[in-house]
Amino acid sequence: MRPVYAFEVRHSDIWKIALPATLAFITEPLAGLVDLTVIGRLGDAALLGGLVLGALAFDFIFSMLFFLRLGTAGLVAQSVGARDPYEGLIHFARATLVGIAIGLLLVMLTVPLQAISVWALGPGPEVAETFTTYIAVRLWSAPVVLINFALLGWFYGRARATTGLLLQALVHGGNMLFSILFVYGFGLGVPGVAWGTVLAQAISAAVGLWLVMRHFGGLSNVAAILPWSQLIEAPALARLFALSRDLMIRSAALMGAFAYFTAQTAREGAVILAANAVVLNFQMITAFFLDGQAQAAEQICGKAIGANYRPAFERAVRLSMLWGFIISGGLFAFWLIAGPWLIDLMTTAPEVRQTGRDFLLIAAFTALTGVMPFVMDGVMTGATLNTIIRNGMVAAFFIFLVAALVLQPLFGVYGLWGALHIFFIARGLIFWFAVRYKMPDLFPAG
Repeated sequence: MRPVYAFEVRHSDIWKIALPATLAFITEPLAGLVDLTVIGRLGDAALLGGLVLGALAFDFIFSMLFFLRLGTAGLVAQSVGARDPYEGLIHFARATLVGIAIGLLLVMLTVPLQAISVWALGPGPEVAETFTTYIAVRLWSAPVVLINFALLGWFYGRARATTGLLLQALVHGGNMLFSILFVYGFGLGVPGVAWGTVLAQAISAAVGLWLVMRHFGGLSNVAAILPWSQLIEAPALARLFALSRDLMIRSAALMGAFAYFTAQTAREGAVILAANAVVLNFQMITAFFLDGQAQAAEQICGKAIGANYRPAFERAVRLSMLWGFIISGGLFAFWLIAGPWLIDLMTTAPEVRQTGRDFLLIAAFTALTGVMPFVMDGVMTGATLNTIIRNGMVAAFFIFLVAALVLQPLFGVYGLWGALHIFFIARGLIFWFAVRYKMPDLFPAG
């Protein structure tokens, strides 16, 4: 019988993690906006196109490797709950070494990755040179990006969300400053933006590693307490790679749903595509706020499993869900009231503005239908139920495809939006019932 370590879960515990995590997530699109503006003001469409496609390629590559953050956070939170005196240091060290190895492999594969990216995204001749140059430079950031994923997993897993915010601010704030300096100060163009990202990621990784070393009393203490033989234990490595495989499949299914949605709206014409891209930004902004609640659920639920204390787990789910609906309800009302003005701000084309208004209500509802899947995503990750995460996301993706194939011919683009809502609801319900079913296994003493 596993020991039980009781602890309380208060509203403040949720917000101590959710608020800084939300602020950290919001810094990411701001950095991208600055990069686009810095290059956009050079007045060369080919440079801007190369940057946009290059950023898209890296979003895909690194999203498939985000398991190093998600998986590490869940494992570390469970170690904290189980009163591990080293707070999951072994999980962080293992994820860091795996991240460095994958990052160096990506650097060595620069030429084939350039070729694959050009084939997949099909940039025109005037954009291709900038695009491939950006990839060649940006790939040098891969090892430190993946170290930062492991660092964020360790800090968030220990409920140190403010430190996670600091590291994210260093990455994105540094990226903005260095991009401006390298482009306008040194005249480096798009490679300057890429080098700015490399340098900012490296600084964040150095600061994060220093904070870890300081927490344990220095590098020599870490070397002394770290069980080096366990780093390459076959069962632990197998668990990490199983977790990574399942989370990669989960990410692919999630991106597949949005890719299908975008592709189908593109077939409806340029105006429909542009209008949907505008209002879909409202869903993306809502996601940043819900990700904070998911982060809180991930840490506290993982800690509850490590502590073998079911009441804390169930209260964390309830409070995260409660605050998720409160925040989303406010955002839903905000999109309805401010949406027309925001649409006018984002586009000057009259037909796009009108079409965006037509889709505003159904798009705003994603704030409400998105609560359960986001929160339950955090719950499942904290519980490291990776197989269910994978299977549930794939099942929800196929439900979405069936819904889209049925509803789009009947209701056009509104049918696509309906299918997207069904995708969110299906994910949330699948994960909810899966957690209920797995509860006896998660808490054998309860």
